[in-house]
Formats: sequence, structure tokens, C-alpha cells
Amino acid sequence: MIVGVIGAGAWGTALSVITARGGTDVILWSYDGNYKAFDDIEMPKNIQITHDMSRMGDCDAWLIVTPAAYFRETVRMAREYYNNQPIIVCTKGAEPATGDFMSEIIASELPDVSDYGVLSGPQFAAEVARGVPTGSTLAGSPRAIEIGSQIFKLLYLNPSDDVIGTEMCGVGKNAVALICGYNSIAASGENERAMIFTRAWNEVMNLGLACGAKMRSFLDLCGIGDLFLSATSATSRNFAGGMAIARGEQPTGTVEGIFALNGLINRATEMGIAVPVLTQMRQKMGLA
Repeated sequence: MIVGVIGAGAWGTALSVITARGGTDVILWSYDGNYKAFDDIEMPKNIQITHDMSRMGDCDAWLIVTPAAYFRETVRMAREYYNNQPIIVCTKGAEPATGDFMSEIIASELPDVSDYGVLSGPQFAAEVARGVPTGSTLAGSPRAIEIGSQIFKLLYLNPSDDVIGTEMCGVGKNAVALICGYNSIAASGENERAMIFTRAWNEVMNLGLACGAKMRSFLDLCGIGDLFLSATSATSRNFAGGMAIARGEQPTGTVEGIFALNGLINRATEMGIAVPVLTQMRQKMGLA
């Protein structure tokens, strides 16, 4: 099997490394031919780096790992080379302009795709690349889950058919981690931090259930597992981004939580679902 990994940032590179270590050949696409290098980690020899998107046509499965802001554009670039390969979306987030989830973009831009899945869980890229144990929820069609189990031999996987719930968890944890980072500095005390954290995640769950998600997903690796990791550690870019906002600084790098928070509030408004805590926190952070 040859796996095409579309996106060579930290997460795309980490997934390429563990896929290759599991014995599968990888073609890693990057828009400029570069990739994220991790200290003291040598790239396996069965990874090929390319900036030629046509190479994806030779692959048996795709992992799409580009930032949410560029996801649609990248899928449009790739679709002429799509040959009915199973696709596993490894991007967590909402499209800034529309609030669409990545599976919704796939359905819009590649309407003929029948076998796709979503990978989401508690994963810091550098730890995954170093081989630190972790796991993920893999939600999707039976074929996508079967292919994913072959690709991710070095990850613990919980299979699921709840794509929308798995994505809602990924989007929601980004937003809540941003809020928690902000409140680690701006809140009056630990009690307030815990209250806002709990109420914000309840609003994410309520919105998810209204969209058809299953409650079990919020208790899985994609839910509480990823939430615990992202909302309690300054290693999380979203948590760190919230801290920067509280200090009056400009967040560095891509902070998906900002887009996620706006996307969740917009979706809730369209559906007539109240999300007062998410809305109030967006206002406090000056993101409205």
C-alpha cells in the first residue's frame, strides 16, 4: 500500500512518520516541497517528499492534513487526481469563511466519495512522531476504518460511525481550549475557570447532539480525551493562543480555536440554539 499524505505541517509529518514506521510507503505532499522537521527524529526512508500533487493519483489512500483555512483550496487542487481512494480527514476545525466542517467540504468538493473517515484524538504532533503512546477515534465508512487500521498500526484506534460527532468534538475542543487558555489568566479563580469550562463544553455537546452527533463521541478519545489534552496544557496552540489574548498579545501561528469559536456560534445561531457562554467569551476576548 502507498499512502498519500496531503499536508506537511507538524501533524502531517508526524502521521507520515508513524505510518512509515508501521511498514507502509508514504508520499508526503507539501505545497513548497518542505516539511516540519522534529528534533532528533530521522525521517524514515520509505517517505517520499513532493510538491507535485499529481503523485497523489498513484496512492491507495489519502490522509488530508492541511489547516482548516486551506482545506477546501487543497481538496480542489487534488480532486483531478482522485481515483476512488479512501480518504481519512486528519484536520480538526471549521472553515473560517463558512464554518463548514471538513467532511462537509469533502461532500461538497468530492461528491463521488463514498469511503471517507475522520481521525481525531489527544495528539500533540511531536509526541506522536517520537512514538509516545496515544490513540484516536476513527469515524467513517467500514472501508475507511479498515484502511485506517492498516495505516495507523502504531495508534490505538476506537472505531466509530459518528463522523459529525467526531468532528464536532474536534472543533469544540479547539474553541474550549482557547477559552481555557484565556481564563487561565483572566478568570478570578479556579472555581470560575471550572464553571466556564464545564458550561462551554455543555454548549458544544448540545449543539453536537442537535446536529445528529452521538453522546458516546463526547466521552471517547475524540471528545474528553482530546479536550483534556488541549484545554489543560500550554503546549496546545489554542490554549497558548487564549493566554496571549488575555495578555493583550497577538497569538502566534495558526490558532484554530478562533475560527472554531466563530463557526460554532454561527452554526448555533442558524439552528436557533442558545450558546451564551461561547458568545460571552468571544466578546470578552474581543473576537466578535
